[in-house]
Amino acid sequence: MKKFIITINRNFGSLGRPIAKRLAELLNVECYDRDIVEAASKKMNLPVSVVSNIEEKKSGFFRMLFPLGNDSSEHQRAVFEAQSEVIRELAAKGSCVIVGRCADYVLGDEANIIHVYIYAPYADRLANCVESLGMKKDEAKRMIAGVDKARSNYHKYFTGYDAADPDYNHLIINSALLEVEGTAQALASIVREKFGEPSDSAVAPTEVKK
Repeated sequence: MKKFIITINRNFGSLGRPIAKRLAELLNVECYDRDIVEAASKKMNLPVSVVSNIEEKKSGFFRMLFPLGNDSSEHQRAVFEAQSEVIRELAAKGSCVIVGRCADYVLGDEANIIHVYIYAPYADRLANCVESLGMKKDEAKRMIAGVDKARSNYHKYFTGYDAADPDYNHLIINSALLEVEGTAQALASIVREKFGEPSDSAVAPTEVKK
């Protein structure tokens, strides 16, 4: 199998994160997500609390509203550049799945890459938030609206285009159709069709240096 990179963007409640994790398991590669921000903070020689200072005061979901904390735009740009460097380093090491962090833009020049956007109808996302994420219905509604807006603004600010724009994605998939396992299996089949079957010579998963 050729070395490959899969980037995944998603709207809130579509279960894109567990799908990405399961996809990486099926392909026997690493899945990188929040640890990219943590690695970037180490690269900048700053504590994670400085890079994402809101996280220590709010719930785990609140950090999605502020991917880089609430500091100045200048500091956010510096953090973005640091995590972009981390993303490029990880992509150079071997095949992997990368969630969010504008990896589709950062790795836009990669040859063997598939950009995926995962979405689901509002009713399904609301149900996922309540049933899978254990949120109250009113809280789930607020989070869907707030996180979707934050992610869209964040992605557009650094890339100049919407994460769900079909002109910048190879695949846009409704996770409600096949749910987590089925969606991951379908994506894995596409990756194998595109890049070949796994072999003993495939690059082994690596760890993020923090």
